[in-house]
Amino acid sequence: MFQKSFTVRARRRGLQLITDLVEQAVRQSGVSSGMCNVFIRHTSASLTISENADPSARRDLEEFADRLAPEDAPWYTHTTEGPDDMPSHIKSIVTDTSLLVPVTEGRLALGTWQGIYLWEHRDEAPARTIIVSVW
Repeated sequence: MFQKSFTVRARRRGLQLITDLVEQAVRQSGVSSGMCNVFIRHTSASLTISENADPSARRDLEEFADRLAPEDAPWYTHTTEGPDDMPSHIKSIVTDTSLLVPVTEGRLALGTWQGIYLWEHRDEAPARTIIVSVW
């Protein structure tokens, strides 16, 4: 078992490609065939695998999530940290905090157009800790 953690500071709310950081951990592990688990230690950000070629796909996903969990909805009671607080938790639970990706020939077995993303749901987020485990 190999494990590495790293932090990522999102440039903005939305999807940030982190595939290279995860691939680096897989290479460091020395595992040629196995599994890679990627886990984020937060409740207001998430992980997802999505298209990594056309930026319009990211914009559409971000727009969808904002419509799914809008800011300032009158039914929110958890608003202590601002208008993006509760929507960030909703977005986090409908996406993933953990991903499992096969490792083949020492690399992530992602499809041609797939990338691993940190999905930041807050406007002013802290650095996010991600743990990569490879076995």
